[in-house]
Amino acid sequence: MAQRLTIDRPSDGHLHLRDGAGMAAVVAHSARVFSRAVVMPNLSPPVVTVDLAAAYRERILAALPSGSAFEPLMTLYLTDSTRGSEIRAAKDSGFVVAAKLYPAGATTHSDRGVTGIDRIAPVLAELAACGLPLLVHGEVADPAVDIFDRERVFVDRVLAPLVERWPDLKVVLEHVSTREGVQFVSASSPLVAATVTPQHLLLDVNDLLAGGVRPHHYCLPVLKSREHRQAVTAAATSDSPKFFLGTDSAPHPRSRKECGCGAAGVFSAHAAIELYAEAFEAAGALDRLAAFATRRGPDFYGLPRAAGSVTLVRQPWRVPASYPFGDDVVVPLRAGETVAWRVIAEGEAQ
Repeated sequence: MAQRLTIDRPSDGHLHLRDGAGMAAVVAHSARVFSRAVVMPNLSPPVVTVDLAAAYRERILAALPSGSAFEPLMTLYLTDSTRGSEIRAAKDSGFVVAAKLYPAGATTHSDRGVTGIDRIAPVLAELAACGLPLLVHGEVADPAVDIFDRERVFVDRVLAPLVERWPDLKVVLEHVSTREGVQFVSASSPLVAATVTPQHLLLDVNDLLAGGVRPHHYCLPVLKSREHRQAVTAAATSDSPKFFLGTDSAPHPRSRKECGCGAAGVFSAHAAIELYAEAFEAAGALDRLAAFATRRGPDFYGLPRAAGSVTLVRQPWRVPASYPFGDDVVVPLRAGETVAWRVIAEGEAQ
């Protein structure tokens, strides 16, 4: 069993930082290990223009620890009224790397999301022409569809026709959580990929509901059955370049999780690469973690490999019960429990 592993600095293909004091409290967790992250635009109000993305990027950079080389890669939030000219401006900006499709009502701050693919057809054509990827929250918001089926139905109703209609468009199915999602991405062209979260590798619906509701395990897409978790794990730990790291770390204050209608989101930035190492080790694929975490995402985006490295040692440590988050706290994944792997600082003795 490997006790020490050194990899290039990883890239996070899907990260929520929020804004204001909350963002300032959590951004260092990602910057501790990751070289860069694709930052989600679903603020309130959302990041719908390049100017708003530039301002948000400056706030993130200002909140980073001194000397940090962490690079926030910005995204635009698509609405029914997004124009092709905004996509061209995004491409020209050099710091906006993708556009995000939230079906209206599907998840946190998605109320201004897209109500129908035909409404953004010119935008999708412009994305394909510019070479900017479309990042997709792959769930339908149809109340008639069971929550456990929303990704599968989205793939059938929305994603498959979209990929067929715009075959030159780069598409990322974010936080893939089902066997059907994995199968679709695997069978599609090299322009279609997926990000994979630590919670969808390590947890299933029993970890959310068995023995009592675990609100800090509630996320969207919701955790699925063991069968789906195994399919996602098999894809992430395979040799396929289509599946890469995207934490979907999504902090909410404890007061918004432990309440009558808890918010969706799992905070994992405090121990993300360590949790991925656990999942890959359990699958007997620790030797494939480096490709998943450091190469596949940048290659898909056409970005250079990151400079520097991180070293993990197999040394259990206990996760704090909470971390500061603005005027409240955020409860992290594995709070009060142990994580098997630990990142050590350069020159630190084991």
